[in-house]
Amino acid sequence: MARRSLLAAAGAAGLVAGTGRTAWAGTGQRAERIRLTLPGPTGPSPVGTTELHLVDSSRRDPWTSAAAPRELMVSLWYPTSDAYGRPRAPWLPPGAEAVWKRQVAQQVRTSLDDVDLPVTHAAVDAPVAAGHRGRPVVLFSAGYGSVRALGTALVEDLAGHGFVVVAVDHTYEAPVVEFPGGRLELSRQPADASDDDILKALGVRQDDIRFVLDTLVQLNAGRNPDAGHRPLPRCLRGSLDLSRIGMFGHSLGGDTTAEVMVRDRRIRVGVNLDGAVHGAARTAGLDRPFLLMGSAVHGRDTDATWADFWSHLRGWRLDLRLRDSRHMTYTDLSPLAQQLEKALPLAPEVIAYLTNTIGTIDADRAVTAQRAYLAAFFDLHLRGRDGHLLSGPSARYPEIEFVP
Repeated sequence: MARRSLLAAAGAAGLVAGTGRTAWAGTGQRAERIRLTLPGPTGPSPVGTTELHLVDSSRRDPWTSAAAPRELMVSLWYPTSDAYGRPRAPWLPPGAEAVWKRQVAQQVRTSLDDVDLPVTHAAVDAPVAAGHRGRPVVLFSAGYGSVRALGTALVEDLAGHGFVVVAVDHTYEAPVVEFPGGRLELSRQPADASDDDILKALGVRQDDIRFVLDTLVQLNAGRNPDAGHRPLPRCLRGSLDLSRIGMFGHSLGGDTTAEVMVRDRRIRVGVNLDGAVHGAARTAGLDRPFLLMGSAVHGRDTDATWADFWSHLRGWRLDLRLRDSRHMTYTDLSPLAQQLEKALPLAPEVIAYLTNTIGTIDADRAVTAQRAYLAAFFDLHLRGRDGHLLSGPSARYPEIEFVP
């Protein structure tokens, strides 16, 4: 069934990470804290971000027993005109951070008490930089049992290149979602999800994304859809070009991208990062541009759902493979886990587990290649800018294989 996130099976999505300066005492105890980091964005614009608490009063939450409306947390990432003096957003808010550190410490069997989680490169609530006619919009959906933070390295890089990116947490499927005021909602998924469980999650995600699309219309018109009516960043009104919307996702998020595109033509282009295709898209196909990016062990030759989906794509299409990678190479876990291996005394079996999850590719090279091809794809199909990176193999990115 769907290729699940590394730590989804253990009740958490891959948060293991660690770099920074670490001193080792003779007893083996860490004498300094470890600061986790993410690669800096490469775009010309500084990045801003803001969170929204959204409530879909037209829909009962499918994961709860109470007749409660569906609630989501989403983040907007965008080019800003003024990041000076503003705090940078944390990778996870404090309550969610504490939950994840406990979960991951169990997974890697070592304390993370001296580990500080990453800080993003985005300024909180900074004003949105003006665009000529509104900026193209890209939605992001993480893998099954994962949180939106796992796509930060890719998301904030796209924002620095001029896109407005909307990252969505799928409440009660994600291991933890923190709402305003510190309220935490934990996963309600079974420890061993069945095919039916994952198909249900796929359906819920489609409804989540379509609701978010409706919300973007309100935002662009100058209305405030935040449930608490918290102030929005300046210049957000009119900053979105809703005629140019794309979407990408990892694992089940990539599957979600294809499924939403079958149902909703507002999504003009899509990318699936190493996720199988289980819904209607597998045989219905699409008539709009679509990019498949697979790991070294996953592709049309190993996944019949990809082969079927590919054969039914009627628009522009491209299949890429990232050499020496594994499923979670397409998440922030790739750079963070490699940092962890250098910073903490991990058991050999834990190191082997991480390697099998993120591959042997250098994380910086992996992130650089993913960023380049995502930006090239969305530039081509949402902006009409062709840098020819998608035309064939490039000496700049030997890690990327074009699959015929």
